[in-house]
Amino acid sequence: MALVRYWNRGQRMNKPLVNVEGLRVEFPSKRGAIAGVQDVSFTIEPGEIVCIVGESGSGKSVSAYTLMQLTKFSGGWVADGRLTLESGSGNGIDLRAADEARMRTIRGNEIGMIFQEPMTALNPSYTIGWQLAESLQQHRDMSQEEAADRSVELLKQVRIPEPERRLKQYPHELSGGMRQRIVIAMALACEPRLLIADEPTTALDVTVQAEILALIRKLRDETGAAVLLITHDMAVVAQMADRVVVMQSGRVTEEGPVEQVLTDPRHPYTRALLAVVPKLGDMTGKALPEPMETVATTECNVDKQLEPGSRVLLDVKHLTKRFPIRGGWLGRTVANAHAVEDVTFRILENETLSLVGESGSGKSVTGLCILRLERPDSGEIIFDGRDLLALSDEGMRLARRDMQMIFQDPYGSLNPHMSLLEQVIEPLRNFKLEAGSALEDRAAELFDRVRLPRAFLRRYPSELSGGQRQRVAIARALAPKPKLIIADEAVSALDVSIQAEVLNLMMELQAEMGISYLFIGHDMAVVERVSHRVAVMYLGRIVETATREQVFANPQHEYTKTLLAAVPTLDLAHRAEKWELATEPPPSPIHPVGYVPEPVHFEKVTACHFVLRSGEGPADGRKCGP
Repeated sequence: MALVRYWNRGQRMNKPLVNVEGLRVEFPSKRGAIAGVQDVSFTIEPGEIVCIVGESGSGKSVSAYTLMQLTKFSGGWVADGRLTLESGSGNGIDLRAADEARMRTIRGNEIGMIFQEPMTALNPSYTIGWQLAESLQQHRDMSQEEAADRSVELLKQVRIPEPERRLKQYPHELSGGMRQRIVIAMALACEPRLLIADEPTTALDVTVQAEILALIRKLRDETGAAVLLITHDMAVVAQMADRVVVMQSGRVTEEGPVEQVLTDPRHPYTRALLAVVPKLGDMTGKALPEPMETVATTECNVDKQLEPGSRVLLDVKHLTKRFPIRGGWLGRTVANAHAVEDVTFRILENETLSLVGESGSGKSVTGLCILRLERPDSGEIIFDGRDLLALSDEGMRLARRDMQMIFQDPYGSLNPHMSLLEQVIEPLRNFKLEAGSALEDRAAELFDRVRLPRAFLRRYPSELSGGQRQRVAIARALAPKPKLIIADEAVSALDVSIQAEVLNLMMELQAEMGISYLFIGHDMAVVERVSHRVAVMYLGRIVETATREQVFANPQHEYTKTLLAAVPTLDLAHRAEKWELATEPPPSPIHPVGYVPEPVHFEKVTACHFVLRSGEGPADGRKCGP
């Protein structure tokens, strides 16, 4: 396909900060060298935000990683092209020819990098403080005390509460959103002239995403640093970009100023990407969830059978979970992190209840407590007539046949050393549901249902894309024919087109099999599309619950309004004032031993709508339908 490029030379400077010309990067394979990107050219001006957008596998990350010579660590090499970075003295640095010693001075100092997956970017063996100080001491010659002070400032910049305490913690002690903010702080530490952000906010909730993107833009305005933002979210592009580079199958298909690319896209692929962006308000006046539009012509068989039943499948009452924080020489409990505090809700048969809120609000812990992967401190969980907290370990293992979970990271939840066939049939063996040749037959049926080729059964997770791996995770969750699936950020890290296909698949399965979903997410536009009811969590508590129409058309709690206001849109007219950098850190969920939280009281707005204020009545929708 031909490249569509808009030219606006009047706004260009004579010397760009970064110049990429005719880039071709190849990777080895059994069939010979394969081109990851080919004939890619673009420039980045000082102080400019350039967004590279495209689906998974389009070559976005490879193009950016090559600037830091990171592709060579995964076996790739630059087969052709030029990569030039203007130095502070005005001389160009040939990044392709720079040796490793030169690149070590450039990485982190001249070019900062925000990686998409924080757990692979952070070293699990060192504290957060040590990892932040390392870059400052190496590139800025700071003393240990100076580096510690600067580290506290950086954590405050990215809105991490109690920064002094966080410096002493290890990555595994923080939530996914917290870890991503740590990675962003590390990239900002030395105030680089070019900041490469590879899907920096994909796994973050909309409020933190808005603040992080506002922080990146503030850094650009104050220091003049350029930003290369890699994303698949066209709404983020609309709010951030000065120029847009659209990539497909390793090539640039369209390039130009953001206004022209988004309002007058010339290439069919760009138009398709814009069409699948979920938009708030799309479901106004519609009572039931509807399929999402996809880039591919994927058939979706969702019909009008998405209406929930009347029987309560899951009844959660006054669920509480706190994590002890130990200190001192004897390791005594000195405080508690109030992860889940007096949470109550219900899920009906064939219903989707979405649990939304920012990172650290307690959404995932709630899901883990329901499956008893975390033991609640108090409360009651009644599933299909059984009290889960009263079951023995063996009884709980058998109960999980009817309760399955789809995790956010499919690669982390799949065993890299087992074939996909072995992983899909594992639940069938565990619960003794099938044996012999019937196991493989059942696996083949499941792959048909999630639209994966049966030939993939012999493959391993590393041989599949992110969207394909998530389909395998869904197939494995479906294997024991569960009644409830807890989807914990199951589509948050997927491209919008793949996300739409996976969500449509989940709705199809709900219509066919009567599955109920606890959909944990932070993308409010997606939540609006797939939910029957919505519960909003903040600091471990549900602050508002109602039908989907009521939450989105008439939000009552200030936090719900904040969530909706932070959703990025394709509206270019108001992007300058869309996001503001928060001046105050969020409240801490950590309280001293003996702290007694205020009792939960909800105001009844309508028969189905409850908000955390004052008054009486639980926020569980007991007296209303979906």
